[in-house]
Amino acid sequence: MAWFQVRLDTRAELAPAAEDALLGLGAAAVTLQDNADQPLFAGAEPGETLWQETRVSGLFPADTDLEQLRAEMPASYRAGLRAEILEDKDWEREWMQHYQPRQFAQGLWLCPSWLTPPEPEAINIMLDPGLAFGTGTHPTTAMCLGELAARVAPGDRVVDFGCGSGVLGIAALRLGADSLLATDTDPQALAATWANAERNHIAAGSLVVCHPDALGEPAPADLLVANILAGPLCALAPVLTGLLRPGATLLLSGVLLEQVEQLRAAYPMALEVAREQDGWVALAGRQAHD
Repeated sequence: MAWFQVRLDTRAELAPAAEDALLGLGAAAVTLQDNADQPLFAGAEPGETLWQETRVSGLFPADTDLEQLRAEMPASYRAGLRAEILEDKDWEREWMQHYQPRQFAQGLWLCPSWLTPPEPEAINIMLDPGLAFGTGTHPTTAMCLGELAARVAPGDRVVDFGCGSGVLGIAALRLGADSLLATDTDPQALAATWANAERNHIAAGSLVVCHPDALGEPAPADLLVANILAGPLCALAPVLTGLLRPGATLLLSGVLLEQVEQLRAAYPMALEVAREQDGWVALAGRQAHD
C-alpha cells in the first residue's frame, strides 16, 4: 500500500493543534520531530515547551484527496503544508535499518536489540529508539557517553539527572559504577529507564528510579551527569551541586558553545569544556572539598 506523507513546520505552541487537525482529517499516524536540532529536555515539567521548532508529519493513504485535505486544514497551516508520496515498502523494517550499532569509546557500544553486537566481548548496551530522549544519535548524548567511559571508577555512586531513556546511567553501571540514582519529571522517561535497565540485566538493587520530588536525602554522589538544556541546568545548579560529595565530578551537557559562560556563572566550581561536537559542548567540574 502506498502512502502520502503530509508535513508542516511550525512553532512548538502550535504543534498540538496541528497534530489534532491531521488526525481529524484521517491521518493513520502523526509524528512530532525536532526541526532545529535541539535536544529534548527529558526533565521538563508537563506542558513546558520542548522544541521551539517542530515538524509535524501525518501519514495518509495514497488515494487521499490532497487538495481537499489542504482546504480543510486550518488556514494558518496551509501555506507551510508539504506532501510527498512514499513508496510502498515495509516501513517497520525501513525504520529499523536507520539504527545501527555505534561505538562511543573503546569497548563501549550502543546496539539496537534486533542486531548482534559487533564486539560481543565489549560493553554492549542494548537500547531501542523510543519516546524518551537519549539513543546516542545526538552529539550531547554521544559526548556524555565518551566522558563517562573516561571518568567512571569502580564503586562510584552515580546520579543521572533528567535520565530520559536511562542510557547514561546504565552505561555508568556497565562501566563499573556501584549504584545509580536516575531521576526525571517525565513518567515515560522513568518507565523507559526501568525497561532499558531490565533489557541490559541491571541488578534491581543497584538502581533507584524516581521523580525529583521523591529524591529525599540520597547518599552523596561521586559523579552526576545531567544532559538537559542550559536554562534548566542553570536553574538546577543548587540542586545538582547539593547531590555531590566533596571532590565529586559534575558532567553537564545539552549546552551550546555560546552558553558556556552562562553555565559557569551559575555554578560554584570551575567548569571546563571537556568535549565539543557540532556546536554542542560537554562541561566537567569538580565539587570543592570541605
